[in-house]
Amino acid sequence: MASNPAPTPERAIYGFVLYIFSFAAFGTFLVWAFIPEHWLAAIGLTYWPQRSWAVVIPVYSSVCIVFLYILYTAYNFTITKPLHSINTITDEYAKPVLHEDMTNQSVPPIGDLSISEVNRRLYQRNINDRG
Repeated sequence: MASNPAPTPERAIYGFVLYIFSFAAFGTFLVWAFIPEHWLAAIGLTYWPQRSWAVVIPVYSSVCIVFLYILYTAYNFTITKPLHSINTITDEYAKPVLHEDMTNQSVPPIGDLSISEVNRRLYQRNINDRG
């Protein structure tokens, strides 16, 4: 069976259960973090982690997210081709821009410029520009 991203009744039920569970877990976390311990003990809830974890878990999660961004960026640097590689100029998926059937007022089509076209536009000076 092929994977289909369309909404189905099963996905709606799973989503609703996860939604309710996440609110219940967050509510339990807030109760544990802010209600005094003797109140919790009075209603029979005595086995809880230390209160320092109420600060440590969010800070640890935030630091992990920041570290994941740094790690993702570093990984992308490691898989990027070096500047002297031909793959930084073109590859088999390059789609050249065809300038026919264009007027001066039209928006150019989407495509890849060749390196010679880029060099010509960036570095070639007109005769009138020499000074």
